[in-house]
Amino acid sequence: MKNKDSIENNWVAILDFGSQYTHLIARRVRELKVYSEIVPFNIKAKDLAKRKPKAIVLSGGPASVTAKKSPRCDKGIFELGVPVLGICYGAQLMTKVFTGKVIGAKKREYGKASFKPSSSKDLFKGINKSQIVWMSHGDRIKKLPRGFKVIGTTSNSPVAAMSCESNKLYGLQFHPEVVHTPNGKIIIKNFIKGIAKCKATWSMSSFAKETIKKIKEDVGNDKVLCGMSGGVDSSVLALLLHKAIGKNLISIFIDHGLGRKDEAKQVEKRFKKHYKLNLKVVNAQDDFLGALKGVTDPEKKRKIIGKTFIKVFERETGKLGKIKYLAQGTLYPDVIESVSPTGGPSATIKSHHNVGGLPKRLKFKLVEPLRDLFKDEVRLVGKELKLADEIINRQPFPGPGLAVRIVGAVTKERCDILREADWILIDEIKRANFYNKLWQSFCVYLPVKSVGVMGDERTYEDAIAIRAVVSEDAMTANWAHLPYSLLEKISNRIINEVKGINRVVYDISSKPPSTIEWE
Repeated sequence: MKNKDSIENNWVAILDFGSQYTHLIARRVRELKVYSEIVPFNIKAKDLAKRKPKAIVLSGGPASVTAKKSPRCDKGIFELGVPVLGICYGAQLMTKVFTGKVIGAKKREYGKASFKPSSSKDLFKGINKSQIVWMSHGDRIKKLPRGFKVIGTTSNSPVAAMSCESNKLYGLQFHPEVVHTPNGKIIIKNFIKGIAKCKATWSMSSFAKETIKKIKEDVGNDKVLCGMSGGVDSSVLALLLHKAIGKNLISIFIDHGLGRKDEAKQVEKRFKKHYKLNLKVVNAQDDFLGALKGVTDPEKKRKIIGKTFIKVFERETGKLGKIKYLAQGTLYPDVIESVSPTGGPSATIKSHHNVGGLPKRLKFKLVEPLRDLFKDEVRLVGKELKLADEIINRQPFPGPGLAVRIVGAVTKERCDILREADWILIDEIKRANFYNKLWQSFCVYLPVKSVGVMGDERTYEDAIAIRAVVSEDAMTANWAHLPYSLLEKISNRIINEVKGINRVVYDISSKPPSTIEWE
């Protein structure tokens, strides 16, 4: 469901060589209102040519181009007549393709470095002569590729930036996409808009209009089944589909017993009564809690929940007549974390229930109009659809719900305890005006008993961990520095009001190395 009018002859292809920063390149380009898409590093030049990209970026990667089995792109990529920017591994690969030489550096370069561009034009237009950049490499370019010249150096990299201006080929040994390169956004803008002449046509307004149109064309008069969770992703998804196909959309809220407090009641009131969606609420708590009984492994939990979702959907479908499509609110970060979106060397971090947990033989055709969007882009689509701010600004909630916020076995009792603790946390976060400042804030149930004292009596009960993070896109996140007074108030309320909990701890780990969710 791509924004066709906005990307026709005006999009940027990002070849993924497995860098942890590849997604950031895509984000930086989209911030310029130019559509970008991560594609396989080994895509055939003729296949890429059919899609007519305006520019190509070669990402970094963990491999060494000096290795025999290192990932290589089709040489024809450089003959398509469009500007190419190689970043780190991408620059070294460009060097190898054009008969330059790359060797293992005696002194590896990781972290900040002082970079000196040779001029302040083209790629470095508007940038001072000396600047801080972020390096992450163990190899270096020893011999320039044929037809190239040096356009920037560091003390450890004589070829920190190079160009073949006649063919509009550029290579950077550093990473302009990360925040640690302060002027990186300017460099990317210079390449995308200055050199490649891309136009700012990617907007959520046009995306919404064109996606609704595309859904109408693809779905026709067939029915679509859409699972509702009450979060921003499924809400935007459902409203897009509702505007496209009306009553042919059958929205189902599966009350799996793993949701937030009063979730089912709120979803029914908001979407069935206010937005007039064709919504059915299904109580399937016994299905999910039964399937999860005794399961402690987080990956197994996700797989079980994914399969149970489909099982319940199929069961409900039998009651509703023939339904051809299943809509999912899959987002780009889900795809990137679950499997490489490119078929490339990117690593799997964890399975998402709507990506890695689906049965191989699905009885529905999938409709995933949000698959290429980051979270902030989904929120912007929500504004275009006039969704209430309460929904648009709602913090992310995992598809598997409380099951991945309960360490160990999932039981109804533990869900009830966690639900109440989480409600207290969010209530206090909102009262302190921190809710919209945080990416996520939630509680985690820890089956770790410790001794406590309540009313002069000894207690031996479980603990709750508080997790609060700030982030732009969930790919990286820092723990939130909440005021001690707020944390104290939250802790006191949880311990006093939630039976079975006598200790509250605060998670101060960031992503990476930790993930946002505990499981």
